[in-house]
Amino acid sequence: MRNFLSISDCPVELLKELLRTSARLKSLYGVGGNDLCLSGKILAMLFEKPSLRTRISFHVAMTDLGGSAIYIKPEDIGGIGSREPIKDLARVLSRYVNCIMARTFEHKTITELAEYATVPVINALTNRLHPCQAMADVLTIQEHCEDIKGVKIAFIGDGNNVARSLAFACAKLGMNMVVASPAGYELDAETIEKANQISAETVRQTNDPGVAVLDADIIYTDTWVSMGQEEEKQKRRADFAGFQVNAELVKSAPANVKIMHCLPAYRGFEITDEVTESPNSIMFDQAENRLHFQRALLKKLLG
Repeated sequence: MRNFLSISDCPVELLKELLRTSARLKSLYGVGGNDLCLSGKILAMLFEKPSLRTRISFHVAMTDLGGSAIYIKPEDIGGIGSREPIKDLARVLSRYVNCIMARTFEHKTITELAEYATVPVINALTNRLHPCQAMADVLTIQEHCEDIKGVKIAFIGDGNNVARSLAFACAKLGMNMVVASPAGYELDAETIEKANQISAETVRQTNDPGVAVLDADIIYTDTWVSMGQEEEKQKRRADFAGFQVNAELVKSAPANVKIMHCLPAYRGFEITDEVTESPNSIMFDQAENRLHFQRALLKKLLG
């Protein structure tokens, strides 16, 4: 395993291995054990977009494994690709650290980092993909469902980077996904086609959230307005009216349906406070599992 950029690039057995290692390390650290396999190793954390969960979970994961992490804001280096070419940044960092994790706007930034770096590169989010989030989501689903094979996810909202990575995770690991989005915000046809080429009829699109949640094991939502889309806030909130995950929508699903959100949640918009705080919500298990999956990922890449 050279880098971790997209779930679609990973063999199924590798994804399963990462999930097994995540569960094992979660159990080990849960009883006070440790695995200091990355002693002396250093992770560079490049951030164009700030994030609570990504920054803290990667830093804690690296520390837990005996290594250390350096947090790098855009202003610390004059901007990623602004002051100096990305290919130069990648090669310089490769001389200093053992792994580069980057959370960027453009997907081409992460692919160029990976092309020129001589150390592993991890995609911690781009506008196109969020593979670490999706794998932590699968770990969470695995904990709450008897068998992930055949699990149905109803993704309500924007066909965004999270939806895209979840689609590939479903295709690789035997789950199904229905994406319910307003017209103009659907998951792109290329992703749906690629996921369904991996596993037939894995992903489908609808404009009706009520239809999407029927027989769903998981209802998943995300913010309607991501970082970089602030100027579209009012338009997006109007366009997504009717796509809120609320008690009425949840009643259309099976009684034991689980509610997921990758956070931060804007309560009263894409999801209500009532649903967020309901017994069906596994959102905070989901957030915790970012740490456990990323421990396993770092161990695999660097150990």
